[in-house]
Formats: sequence, C-alpha cells, structure tokens
Amino acid sequence: MMLDRPIRRVEALVFRYPVKTPVKTSFGIMNDRPAVFIRVEDTDGVVGWGETWCNFPTVGAEHRARIVNEVLTPLVTGRAFASPPEAFEEATRRMAVLALQSGEAGPLAQAIAGLDIALWDLAARRAGKPLWAVLGGGTARIAVYASGINPDRPEMTVGAMRDRGHRAFKLKVGFGDELDCRNLCVVREAFGDDILLAADANQAWDLERATALSHRFESYGLHWLEEPLRADRPWSEWKTLSRSTILPLAAGENVAGIEAFAEALAQGGLKVVQPDAAKWGGVSGCHAVARMIADAGCTYCPHYLGGGVGLLASAHLLAAAGGNGLLEVDVNDNPLRDEVCGSLREIRDGHATLADAPGLGAEPDLDRLRRFQVRAQSISANLSGWRKLLDRFRFRRAKDRYEPSNYYMRGPGPKARSTPARTP
Repeated sequence: MMLDRPIRRVEALVFRYPVKTPVKTSFGIMNDRPAVFIRVEDTDGVVGWGETWCNFPTVGAEHRARIVNEVLTPLVTGRAFASPPEAFEEATRRMAVLALQSGEAGPLAQAIAGLDIALWDLAARRAGKPLWAVLGGGTARIAVYASGINPDRPEMTVGAMRDRGHRAFKLKVGFGDELDCRNLCVVREAFGDDILLAADANQAWDLERATALSHRFESYGLHWLEEPLRADRPWSEWKTLSRSTILPLAAGENVAGIEAFAEALAQGGLKVVQPDAAKWGGVSGCHAVARMIADAGCTYCPHYLGGGVGLLASAHLLAAAGGNGLLEVDVNDNPLRDEVCGSLREIRDGHATLADAPGLGAEPDLDRLRRFQVRAQSISANLSGWRKLLDRFRFRRAKDRYEPSNYYMRGPGPKARSTPARTP
C-alpha cells in the first residue's frame, strides 16, 4: 500500500467529554472521556485520521498530543513513504533511544500507533477501498461485545444494551469478592445462556487470589477472564493460573512489540489475545500480530476503550483477520465515540457491519466536536510553588527514595522482576 505523495501536515487534536457517570476500573476512575485524534494530510490534500490511547493519567491526552505535534511531526512532514509499515518501523527506530532516555516508551509507542492508523486510513482512501479490504478481509460484518460496564447494578446496563442489539457483555470485576460474584451471578441468572459473558479484572489480583476467584467464577460460564494478574507478572504465573482453572485467560492490551506477543503466544497461558491498536502497533503492528494469534490457535479480540477513530481501526483489523473474535465496544456515554464511529453505532443481533467507503469509512466532524476540543494547554510558572512541592520529595533515608524500576510496567515474561505482586 503506497503513500506516494509527501506528507504535508500532521496535527493532533485534543478533546474531552465531561461524563455524568464516571467509568470505574479496579485501578482508577475516569471522570471525563479524552480523545486525541490525529489528522494527516498529503500534498494532494488527501486526509487520513488516527487516534492514540490517552485514558490515563489525567493529563494523558495533552501529553500524547504534544508528542505527536512536537516530536513525531518533524519526522514525517515532507516525506513520502513506500507504505505505512515503512513509516511505522522508521518512527519506532528513531524513537528507540528517546524512549529509553525519557522512560516514556509507552506514550511514544501510543503516539506512533495513532500516526500509523492515520497513514493507513490515508493510504486506503487513496486506493479507494475500505481498510478491511485493503488488509485482505473477506467480510465487513463482525461480532461485537458490550464493554465498560460499571459495577453498580450492571444488570440494568446489560438489559438496556441487549435491547439495543448486543448479545455479548464484559463486566468489570476487582471491586471486592462479594460484589464481583453478586454481579456475575445476577447477570447470568437474569439473562441465562442467551448471552456471552466475560469478566475483566484490570490486573487486580496476585496469583493466589486470582486462582481462588477464578474457581468461584467458573460457575458463571465466563467466555474469558481478562487480566486477572498484573501485566508485569512472569508468564510462569499465567501458565500456573491457566492450568488451575477451566476459564480461558485473556490479556494483551498491555503487551507491546512483535517479540513480546510472540513470547506470550509461545508460553501458552492465554486463549484470548487482545492487542490495542491505539496503545502499540497501530494497524501495521496489530495486523501482523493478529496473524500470529490465528497461527497459534488463539482468538484475536482487539482491545479498545476510546474515541471513534480508534474503534473503527480496531473493527477493520478484526474484519481483516476473520476468525471468531469479537470487537470491544464501550457502551458508556461518549459522543467522541458515537459521533465518529459511523456504522458501528448500529448493533444488530450482536454484530456490526463496516461501511464500504474508502479508508476507515468515517471521520470526525470537527464542527460538531468543537465544543469538546481542548484548545490551549497552560503551564504553571509559579516557581515558589514548585520549590515547595520538590521539598516534599527530599528523602532522608535510602529506603524512602522513589525507585522507578519498581513502578514501570515491563510486560510479562521471564525478564519481569521476581518480587511478589502486591495485592491492591
């Protein structure tokens, strides 16, 4: 897929939607819904759109946008590339040392992923074909599941979404054993075996608790149990857990890199693998990983919780991959998703159908979204305030010193640290 015209302009735009009902996970709460949409234009005026992951921390959206606008844009502006993967590989290679120096491998990878999605959209638009077809897909119809369901009376949300066409649902767990079991039990009893039910713990437990709770969850007939362990735990723990329960284990949103996914698949602890195209890889990386997942006999279910551009990209990747995977569709109120994702708003009998339009098939209407756009970023120049803040971090004892290696996510595998996981 050629990008035979130089890139003229790249711009990352920040949006925030203030939600009425916060989105809860076992590790944090989202009080608004951010999105960073990336617009790429070539010298012929053809435009492609991408999106980068920016849910956490609170300032994540503004931070990722500045990485795109100030770091990545100079790398691609004025350049023509043989293909989006060539641009992806060059950007990844050029950012490798900066990622080490800054300790920000994740944010840089997320920014590159969003740029890659935009370049694929642009290339498919130039070809006049939908992205799923460019990637070799045979059908525009994909299975979906409802996600982002809060732990407060989830049966109400499941019922409402079932009425709107959903047939598969993923509940958040990790909020206490009794509440978790109550929610899974009530939903299963209310809707029976007519629905597919999964659960997402968001890295909430250590191996001992994950083993105990997976046994309790087995009676609810879960299609998978997602991230029961922290993403930096060794694969030996995932394999131990997988052997101790009948529940299929799922993970992948916090795995980055072809080699890391290859190791994950080789270790055999996962049945459902969930790359997030806006977190790492974009289309270039995740399309390759999806083939690896199929070859390993696992199920590819793209992870996604963000705005409409990234959701569309994830849908096209799933349509191209085929198989029996499902697309994650957040069902919380979010116009940054719903006003951008085109035909994905229409769910019928657990499925959605992508448009035949070129590229992603839809694009942000900036006039409609303008009311949510963050136009300026302010930086405090109160030096006395900074000094007071820094004074609080003067450690008198070595054991009190902040050690980044204790906190940075390294991804699971044999190189992960061997210290026991702390139970949140």
